[in-house]
Amino acid sequence: MEQRFVMKCGGSTLAALPNSFFAELKELQQSGVRPVIVHGGGPAISDTLGKLGIETEFVNGLRKTNDDVLDVVEMVLAGRINKEIVRKIQQNGAKALGLSGVDGKLIQAKPVANADDIGFVGDVTDVNAAVIEGVMGMGYIPVIAPIGIDDAAQRYNINADTAAGAVASHLGVERMIVVTDVPGILKTVDGEKQVLPTVTVEEIEAMIASGEIYGGMIPKVRAAIQCIQGRVSEVVIVKGDEPGVLTRAVLEGGVGTRIVR
Repeated sequence: MEQRFVMKCGGSTLAALPNSFFAELKELQQSGVRPVIVHGGGPAISDTLGKLGIETEFVNGLRKTNDDVLDVVEMVLAGRINKEIVRKIQQNGAKALGLSGVDGKLIQAKPVANADDIGFVGDVTDVNAAVIEGVMGMGYIPVIAPIGIDDAAQRYNINADTAAGAVASHLGVERMIVVTDVPGILKTVDGEKQVLPTVTVEEIEAMIASGEIYGGMIPKVRAAIQCIQGRVSEVVIVKGDEPGVLTRAVLEGGVGTRIVR
């Protein structure tokens, strides 16, 4: 079977990546590997909401989403950021097609359990993998914005990590790559910080409890854990600006931190 992988990346992380990263994406695509990108864009959404004077708040790490916020979420994710990524890929010689979860009912969703507190935030119920397969079959890299839709045509704001995990699972991909601005999960050994090559979900929870994983790293690893669902059995956290990082993560291993069930 052809090699394929799903890559999750924050919008701000992707925008900051060097051209060499996208050149590598092109090389992988030309060698027959089929990438799928699912992106976020939290900071850009917050920034735009601020400029428009729309208040925003978070409940347990998820953005409270009313109709006004939802309009901005869709505008920023499916509009600005999605097209920015597509432009950057095309600028570097690869072919990309931007989609949101609304297109072709790509990401079907239902309200999360605490929807009364949090509004139009969704959990993924199904992924129309045939649309993604079709886009890949035409030789394009699908670039997916995590907006969901239900049968009544209601839109939902979906956490990008949750969406990426669901897309990977429905495509039958076992390994997901999470591109961040850190080289992996760090552990201090003899006073020196070292990247952990492999770590289990249980070990991560223990490291959060003991304070070894702290600050901004907590949401990153929790997000990576959210990607482990369905058929996805491992997630690799890598730093996007390391040379050859994608090829190593996809084909060779030995880069970043592998989080396994």
